[in-house]
Amino acid sequence: MQKLSPLEVNEICDELGETYPKSIKQVHGGDIHSAWQIEFSNKKLFLKKNIRNKKLLEFEKYCLKNLKKYINQENLVIPDVIAYKNKKNIEILLIEWIDMQNFDQKKLGKGLGEMHLKSAESSPKIFGSPVEGFIGTIDQKRGWEDNWIDCFLNLRIIPQLLILKSSILDEEIINKVKEKIKSELLNHKPVNALVHGDLWSGNTGIDKSGKGVIFDPASWWADCEVDIAMTKLFGGFTKEFYEEYHRIFPIKKGFEKRIIIYNFYHILNHANMFGGAYIEQVKDYAKAILNM
Repeated sequence: MQKLSPLEVNEICDELGETYPKSIKQVHGGDIHSAWQIEFSNKKLFLKKNIRNKKLLEFEKYCLKNLKKYINQENLVIPDVIAYKNKKNIEILLIEWIDMQNFDQKKLGKGLGEMHLKSAESSPKIFGSPVEGFIGTIDQKRGWEDNWIDCFLNLRIIPQLLILKSSILDEEIINKVKEKIKSELLNHKPVNALVHGDLWSGNTGIDKSGKGVIFDPASWWADCEVDIAMTKLFGGFTKEFYEEYHRIFPIKKGFEKRIIIYNFYHILNHANMFGGAYIEQVKDYAKAILNM
């Protein structure tokens, strides 16, 4: 468990022009960063700390600021970035603290759809990302492709397959899976939007006023369906969420198959990060794609 040193707390106070915090409470739940709630006399902040050679929190800061450009604040909230520090491979990210509660997910679904729509209406011509990023702790490649299939394969699926242990999927199966993905996506017309990129229920919430909240993004310019596909990977999203979202983006033909194809990326990533049962899931997903 990482600790927050008195020196780090003092540096944060100096940066914010604040006196020493009223309280500092460790927040548990994440398995990549250590986190705390820091309360000052007039505000609460969420602090994340990362000790790695990879600048995970710098990427998170970039994503939060970028996504925030496209939201309708009546329905969706993205925490404000307050400060970022990087010293000797120790990163600290301070963001707005948002109190959350159980509430219906209507505004979460609507707000996500509006974010996808507004970013799509900015008329992005290419798919990908201008910056090196991360999905969990695994690298998420930067680069651009004119074609969605090339982007999804070259920048997302193939880099994960290159990390995967060769004993899990042999070369022949990998080549067949890549060809099947190409053929299944060939007649699909993607909506190019700025996506959250890691949209499972643990990275969403509802604030006290009923607005949706999204955080911990791994964003890139992609088919907007990749976010909705991921919501179905671990569950936790309600009927109302999907109804509101699909009022803005109706379900397209072949979506059920694309859910499997798009979530193959996340299963590969989890297998590369955690191993265990995800390795068998990689095999199951490869088989499901080949049987489409």
